[in-house]
Amino acid sequence: MISRAALCRPAQLSFHRQCLLQQSWVRGLATPASGSFSYETGNIGGVKFASRDLAGPTTTLAVVARAGTRYQILPGFADGLEQFAFKSTYKRSSLRITRESELLGAELSSYHSRENLVIGAKFMRDDLPYFAELLGEVISNTKYTRHELQEEVLPIIKLNQMILLGKTMDLAVNSAHGVAFHRGLGTPLHPSSSTPMTKYLNENYLKAYSKAAYAKPNFAVVANGVEHLELSKWVGEFFTDSSEAAPKNIPAIDLTPSKYYGGEERIAHDAGNSMILAFPGSSSFTGQSYKPEISVLASLLGGQSSIKWSPGFSLLSKATEAYPGAHIMTTHAAYSDAGLLCISIAGSSNQVRDASKDVVTALKKVAAGEVSKDEIKKAIATAKFKALESGQNIAAGLELTGAGLVQEGKAHQIDEVGKGIDGVTEDQVKKAAKALLDGKATVSSVGDLYVLPFAEEIGLNV
Repeated sequence: MISRAALCRPAQLSFHRQCLLQQSWVRGLATPASGSFSYETGNIGGVKFASRDLAGPTTTLAVVARAGTRYQILPGFADGLEQFAFKSTYKRSSLRITRESELLGAELSSYHSRENLVIGAKFMRDDLPYFAELLGEVISNTKYTRHELQEEVLPIIKLNQMILLGKTMDLAVNSAHGVAFHRGLGTPLHPSSSTPMTKYLNENYLKAYSKAAYAKPNFAVVANGVEHLELSKWVGEFFTDSSEAAPKNIPAIDLTPSKYYGGEERIAHDAGNSMILAFPGSSSFTGQSYKPEISVLASLLGGQSSIKWSPGFSLLSKATEAYPGAHIMTTHAAYSDAGLLCISIAGSSNQVRDASKDVVTALKKVAAGEVSKDEIKKAIATAKFKALESGQNIAAGLELTGAGLVQEGKAHQIDEVGKGIDGVTEDQVKKAAKALLDGKATVSSVGDLYVLPFAEEIGLNV
């Protein structure tokens, strides 16, 4: 059996052959105390990176690339890059990568969101050199072979398409984003079964696109459970060979700012009933249009209780008590330069129809100021807890921080997010609700269209 030391030794020897003292790296923030939830940031050789040294024996390392569905140049490319992660490289076969990772007791993962592609690994703290080398290899030297595309990548993508067909809520969410933003953020998270994907997705196109997706301006390296100086060594060793920019023969990633449109779409489906009432929201904390009052409004509307055996304080949980079979929830999807406040309703067609009217009524009450100060305080406390919990969560924190570094050059600092939410006033929440009702809404209905209402029938402007 190959020992851990044997697996990590090539990376360590490679590092010692080079003199990293000749490379300059820039630090951001003062060094935090061990266990701090603040990220230290840096830049070495044009590669942005961030770390926080959480106490513990394990480390999580991830590459966050600006390669989600918003930025893909052709349908299916975000899914293709996700599925090709940890496949054969020019140095190791996919079998070798699997076996070595198993010997080290590690977990490998890859996923994409609307804006980001995240490729990561969880492992014992002492194994950082090996996995830094592996992730650098994945983004720079994956082979993108035809047989892996045909036998392993495309079948998974097609399976995801089949799964999507039966999920009315996922269809409604994709529809709402498409109506709200058209292109860019409006691109479905996964291609539907009717998307003409196969004529675009081949190994040569995907390999060429990867050079743009993994160019230095488009990715960041983020780690939890590692000293900042230690991370800087291995980033300088294994990630600085990435290209400085996309090849000239590859279309540049479209960085056009998002624009909200609004409107309505209705999709007939016999597997269930789902409805999304959506409104323009706030960007993420690192974006230029961050509005903490939107998060407070989302918590005030709510729909699902966080307290067992209690309907909760939220306006929607109270307003829709008469519809026990309906599932109602308010969420806020924050992106780098935009956001979408979504109220989702699922259940029988009659209950979805009736509950949607009460949802709009509850929103109008907020705009009219017909909510107590106590309810606003509870919403602020809930919004702050959710934001801090999300930032403290390792997986969410990695993506938020990596995206912030790539988009705006700053990390997602959860302490500052909490302070922003603490500063929200009752008047800001009321004004935010009024602005949503005065503007154009986005309404997406999937299910029995004979019963599900139009936007006008429930009092929304589209």
